[in-house]
Amino acid sequence: MCLYFQTPLIRIFFVASILLRFIAATAFAAQTDPFLGTWSLGPTLPFFPVHVHMLPTGKVMMWPGDAGISGNNPRMWDPATESITQLALPGYDPFCSAHSFLADGRLFVAGGHIQNNVGLPTASTYDPFTDSWTILPNMNAGRWYPTTATLANGDVLVASGSINGTLGENRLPQVFQTATSTWRDLTNAQLALGLYPRMHLAPNGKIFVSGMNGTSRYLDTSGTGAWSVAGNSSQGRDYGSSVMYDEGKVLIVGGGSSPPSKTAEVIDLNAPAPAWRAVGSMAFARRQLNATILPDGKVLVTGGTSGSGFNDPNGAVFAAEMWNPASGNETWTTMASAGIPRLYHSAVILLPDGRLLSTGGNNYPQAEIYHPPYLSDTAARPTITSAPGSVIYGQTFFIETPDAASITQATWIRLSSVTHGFNMDQRFSRLSFSQSPGGLNVIAPSNTNLSPPGYYMLFILNGNGVPSVAKIIRIDSTEPVPTLSSLSPVLASPGGGGFTLTVNGSNFINGSEVRWNGSPRPTTFVSNTQLTAAIPASDIVTAGTAQVTIFNLGGGTSNFLNFSIAAISCPTGQYFAEYFNNNSLSGSPTFTACQSSINYSWGSGGPGNGLANDNFSVRWTGSHSFNAAAYTFTARADDGIRVWLDGSLIIDAWKDQAPTTYQATRTLTAGEHLIKVEYYEKGGGAVAQVSW
Repeated sequence: MCLYFQTPLIRIFFVASILLRFIAATAFAAQTDPFLGTWSLGPTLPFFPVHVHMLPTGKVMMWPGDAGISGNNPRMWDPATESITQLALPGYDPFCSAHSFLADGRLFVAGGHIQNNVGLPTASTYDPFTDSWTILPNMNAGRWYPTTATLANGDVLVASGSINGTLGENRLPQVFQTATSTWRDLTNAQLALGLYPRMHLAPNGKIFVSGMNGTSRYLDTSGTGAWSVAGNSSQGRDYGSSVMYDEGKVLIVGGGSSPPSKTAEVIDLNAPAPAWRAVGSMAFARRQLNATILPDGKVLVTGGTSGSGFNDPNGAVFAAEMWNPASGNETWTTMASAGIPRLYHSAVILLPDGRLLSTGGNNYPQAEIYHPPYLSDTAARPTITSAPGSVIYGQTFFIETPDAASITQATWIRLSSVTHGFNMDQRFSRLSFSQSPGGLNVIAPSNTNLSPPGYYMLFILNGNGVPSVAKIIRIDSTEPVPTLSSLSPVLASPGGGGFTLTVNGSNFINGSEVRWNGSPRPTTFVSNTQLTAAIPASDIVTAGTAQVTIFNLGGGTSNFLNFSIAAISCPTGQYFAEYFNNNSLSGSPTFTACQSSINYSWGSGGPGNGLANDNFSVRWTGSHSFNAAAYTFTARADDGIRVWLDGSLIIDAWKDQAPTTYQATRTLTAGEHLIKVEYYEKGGGAVAQVSW
């Protein structure tokens, strides 16, 4: 349960944690056998985390709960810089919630905390690229201790969770439909599963529930839902752990209470008649443990208690244990021992560099890092020089590595989202590959049931089982079509040096590509609304117009915006004006000038400077600074006028006419935007005015 403790007790434990840090440091120093792995002290956190997530940005998100601390206080730890920063607040208490990642990298969060056994009906998403929360439509009722699972189509199943002490468990499974941001109720599948049931997407597309009791089930999430029994394990495993360690293969381990169990069982959901079978037992009985998949396919179990009851600290287990599913008898090996007890409310996640971050356990803000044996010789690690940010199902993609000849495995693991001893998003796949000059051709999974859409850590391993630092890659069946809204800068002079182009829009992904006249340019993903691209000097040698588009693999190409390349020496806020002695803007201009505004009413006359009073034309081009706001552009002309904003035609009145006013409203981002105006005078009165 999520139990609250009194604040004075927190102070006692925080002081104890300082002493424990010294004891832990001594314990770590004693761990010298590289074949057992090593432990070291990690960051000292501002609280003991209860919910921990590996974000697609490569950083770790966490939030607290219990002991009078609200979960409305998420933080981010950066493994590269060791920094801890405050994140945007969700605006409610997501303590004791469930969470899984959506296909676009947002963290989906369901339920939360009002008080013990009383859950919130709230659902939300957190966008790690913009550090922002979005509240979604409420679920049918409160959920405290629910479980989520990402489905093969990217929707999310939410099941279980306590409503309150009177109504008990929420028995109605619901599917959050990402395309419409609505809920679909599985009214024919109402069932009490127990709190925080262990759920996995199975190869048949159904949800497999290994359960905390001995009965396993399949949930068909189509239509209004349907349950079927999928076998019985040897015992209930209350607060044990469950992990899909390979495609369709599930390990359950530990759990129970008086005393907890040291046994483990596996089931192969690919078999015609799946059934649980016993494998080797751990050396230590454990309850409140964590089970984490490693890049080589082994499973590391850490923490827990061997004592009787819910959370006996006297029985804390410090030694880690490694399970190797590829060994002949599927046995466990006792590894190095941690220095801090990790019991109730602890969480462990795999980092992209192959280390494991171990956190929490009530009242322990000091984190630890486990270095598996494969990191004993980091000099031997293979490296991934480059890899795509996004792939589609079944695609063969190239990863650049200088170590291609030594690579024997390519694996990927879905990003972690952990609480209460269960990683709701963890799953593992081995990828087929072949060597190619300069790297590897890797084949992405083709089955969405085995790898639901979203972000994964891709590792390559050499013959000694040493993994690279992972590249985080997104997989989806199709990518969204990107939309391009503005560029900055919007013009350049021929012969100028290369520059960085900032592109704003929507539906950008980590892997989006800026294209200049159809050719890709080196692109950096900033967020799903912004990219930058390196434009070389060779792209702006001659005057003219370049088309800028965005390409998403599997999602197509965006609209285009024009980038002007002109010999403009006028400063920002002024127009470069070109005056032509014809009404078709053709040939060379009769004269040019820098002008601060377009506000002319020549009557029956004209601009002079060698131009006739009739049958002349003008082109004004200029970069102007705008605040982020909605603007109304007004053009008044006699005769024809056209107005472009960032290459898009917003007013088109290219015709003979008496003085006439036109307007167009557009919402702009802050920064420079390109305004281009074209005007012609045929005869009679002459008016050209543009403002906003």
